[in-house]
Amino acid sequence: MTDNIQVVPQQVSVLIVDDLAIVRLSLRHILTKSGYRCREAEDVAAALAVLDEDTIDLILCDIQMPGASGLDLVKAIKHRIPDTSVVMVSSLEEAETAIECLQRGAFGYVLKPYQPREILVQVNSALRRRMLEIAFRDREAQLAQKVREQTLEIRDSREEIALRLIAASEHRDNETGMHVRRIGLYAAELARLLGWDLQGVDTIRAAAPMHDIGKIGVPDAILQKPSALTEEEWVTMKRHTTMGATILKGSAVPFIQMGARIAIGHHEKWDGTGYPKGLRGEAITLEARITALVDVYDAVSNRRHYKEPWPEEQVVELILKGSGVHFDPRLVELFLANLERFRAILNANPDEAHDEDPGI
Repeated sequence: MTDNIQVVPQQVSVLIVDDLAIVRLSLRHILTKSGYRCREAEDVAAALAVLDEDTIDLILCDIQMPGASGLDLVKAIKHRIPDTSVVMVSSLEEAETAIECLQRGAFGYVLKPYQPREILVQVNSALRRRMLEIAFRDREAQLAQKVREQTLEIRDSREEIALRLIAASEHRDNETGMHVRRIGLYAAELARLLGWDLQGVDTIRAAAPMHDIGKIGVPDAILQKPSALTEEEWVTMKRHTTMGATILKGSAVPFIQMGARIAIGHHEKWDGTGYPKGLRGEAITLEARITALVDVYDAVSNRRHYKEPWPEEQVVELILKGSGVHFDPRLVELFLANLERFRAILNANPDEAHDEDPGI
């Protein structure tokens, strides 16, 4: 890769920093003779002023100057490296300081008394290194952008798969497409507040909307019944949890695996009175506990054919009453402490705007 990088002096701007005019003149003569474009500064303050008004590719700087030193300049422009590379000019007794300059980001140094060839070799070497570091940085940025784009594509694909999986059950149920999308957004936000990594957050965003996928196996007469269910019908309705887990089980895909755990666990309750297994406390998977809370929040906060949306005060009261009974108390505390985030999701994704859209 280094063989492909060539320094073109005519395209390079060099700033010479030295308190002695004769030294600046000497260095300028060496560099301009080779084609470099040069500017001068007599001290660090003047050098910083030039850097503020012009694009400088390389600084050739004396270490020992009255007032601020060359080391001070290196410290001051650390945020510009490698866009601006630095070569120090030092005497033998200043070698230790020159090494510190290198440790702080300088690209090289020349010992006095110097020969023109030494100056040109160090300048060329520093510029090649600068170009390499910029190319590497740009390549890393391109790769990072590509990873971000691919991650978004994967996330969108996972969400689409999840939403298409539940589309059939939505058409038979009274829930809306935006309800299941909101469940994913709420769950992802709560997972983020819990400190989950990006992969975990994206996984639950795709998995939580599948919580009721098992309703596809519940007869229409029960699923769409406008009145209260009989005891026998209620037993059948409860089976949607195990049906959902059965539909999703056996997958090698992480978000579908999580979807299976959510499907079977989202009606379990913290106190052990839920179904289908009557699990208690942390025996219920965390993703199922998260989904249970946000599912209830969304259900009571929105209009359904059998009810009007509840006011937020009443919703909060219900969730507080359910803490330690229906819901994980830690999740309730975190949820209510950040209620404005969940309210924002609710308001940004209303049912009314998507009556005909299953959320895909």
